[in-house]
This record gives sequence, C-alpha cells and structure tokens, in this order.
Amino acid sequence: MTASLLSGSPFRILSWNLLRWDGASLEDVLTVIRAEDPDVVLMQEAQEPVDVLPEILGGYYDRIPLPGRPHGTACWSRLPFTRPPSFCHLPRGLVVKRTAQIIDFGSFSLANVHLSHGQILNRRQLRSLTTSMHRRAVIMGDFNLVGPVMLPGFHDVGPKEKTHRMLDRLPLRLDRCLVRGVNRLEARALPRFGSDHRPISVTLRLTP
Repeated sequence: MTASLLSGSPFRILSWNLLRWDGASLEDVLTVIRAEDPDVVLMQEAQEPVDVLPEILGGYYDRIPLPGRPHGTACWSRLPFTRPPSFCHLPRGLVVKRTAQIIDFGSFSLANVHLSHGQILNRRQLRSLTTSMHRRAVIMGDFNLVGPVMLPGFHDVGPKEKTHRMLDRLPLRLDRCLVRGVNRLEARALPRFGSDHRPISVTLRLTP
C-alpha cells in the first residue's frame, strides 16, 4: 500500500456524520460505499451497528466512542493500517469531551474529527492535532466550523457545497478536508439521505 501511494496512485476518502441512532443506517452506509468505491471511509457519531463492516466488506476497521458516549469516530479502510488507530484528546468544551481518531498509513497520517461547536475552540482543537501527524497529513470530518480554517501549513481542499442545514433551515459547510503534503484531484458533496449531513468524497494523491 505504501509503495503504491508513494508512486502517485490516487486514493479516495469518504467522510460522513451518521447522526447517531436517528440517522444513517448500516444499509445506508453500505449503499454509499458500494456506489462511491472509496479506499477509506471516516464516520462520525458512529455506533455499534457499523462494527460489522469488516465482516461484510473485508478490510480494516476501528471505532473509538467519545468518553462517556455510545457514539464516536469510526474508520473502515481497504488499505492496511501501519499500526492500530489511536485517539488524541482535544481541548475540551463545556459539555462533551472530544477526541480525534488518528490513523497511520505509513506514507501519511489521517485524523478523523468531530470538533466542538465553539468557533475559537474548534480551531484550537485543530492546532493541537498537527504535532502528532506526519509531514503528509489529512484532517477530515465534521468540523462544526464556519468560515476559514486558518491552520498554518494546511489547505482546505474539501467540496465547497453546503453539507448541513442547521435546524433544517440554515445551510452550512461543516464537513471539511484539510491536507498537508497531499494534492487534491477531486472533491464532491454527495446527496443528502439518512443523516442531517451530506457525505463528502475527496480523491487525493501524495506529493513526491
């Protein structure tokens, strides 16, 4: 895998906030994976039903619930992990203790995030991630962020479409993809169904 990616082969990452028990079902997740054929799928607000993905699809899988919560971040991948995924504690808000799921693919590292709602806090959380990641790095997920990211060294390469409707009225672009040492080839927001967030799909290639 590492040699293939370093040779310049493109790879596709899909990210989706599943909306816990009220949102996307296992069948919804499988429908998106089969339609989009991603190499890596990042999920936020994921619960136990998606734990069967490797039994159905093969590949590699890990899920990390948020502290004291039944849901959290999960990753399914057809690319092998260099080491078991880990989690990074993020600066916490008033209510929810946040963590980021860190996946090491050898040639690059990937952070699956579901950040806090506070606009100053979620930018602090992003900055706290960068020291634990490779030179080639991807941060992707539900940023809960409005406006520019302003993370030195990283570029926002996700789709520009709105991905969420707050209170089913105000459209917001909350789902993002930041990269360092990685080139974007394509980025799309997929149709909304199952969850209150649209899945986003980004095709990338590592820089030499």
